[in-house]
Amino acid sequence: MPRYLTEQDIADFRAELCRVATERFARFGYEGVTMRQLAEALGCSPKTPYRYFKDKADILATVRAEAFSRFADTLEAAAAKGDGPLDSARRVGDAYLKFAADHPHAYRIMFDIDQPIDDEHPELKREAVRARSFVTRQAEDMAKAGLIDVDPVLFGWSLWAATHGLVMLQQAGMLEHGPEVRELAGFHGALMFKGALASLDKKGRKQ
Repeated sequence: MPRYLTEQDIADFRAELCRVATERFARFGYEGVTMRQLAEALGCSPKTPYRYFKDKADILATVRAEAFSRFADTLEAAAAKGDGPLDSARRVGDAYLKFAADHPHAYRIMFDIDQPIDDEHPELKREAVRARSFVTRQAEDMAKAGLIDVDPVLFGWSLWAATHGLVMLQQAGMLEHGPEVRELAGFHGALMFKGALASLDKKGRKQ
């Protein structure tokens, strides 16, 4: 007689399936993973994952939404500890790098997989937008405080692009013989901030 599954059993299986799927999608990409492979890794029948998810795309959307949610939570918690916009921005930058280092598979499925973020998967869209908007919000806060005098949207996206590039270089092993990633991120951030302050100097304002 089949064992009755409790809500905890279901939650535990879903969590383990998501953990395995996150690692596989990060390593092999979307096309390199099949539902049968996921079932084999979990030691269950090929049909079992379909009891919990509609299909492979549904699994990917779920694990990406969870990754974006944890990412946004991490950045928001870091910002909340900041003493003013500049300190918050520094803390968010440190938290960003730490999250990418501690959760490389989650980071890859967020930013290195070509899956539409649209209304078909509303939870994924909501969490992705939350994370994306928060990353650039620090520049908007600094602009409101008069700390930078440049377009905060361009400044925020430029800083994000540079940080993401550093993370991907690190994950690819390309920084093994170069400076430490936090040192590079700090150097680039200081250069960008100095450039934004230069505009203030030209207008006769104090730094």
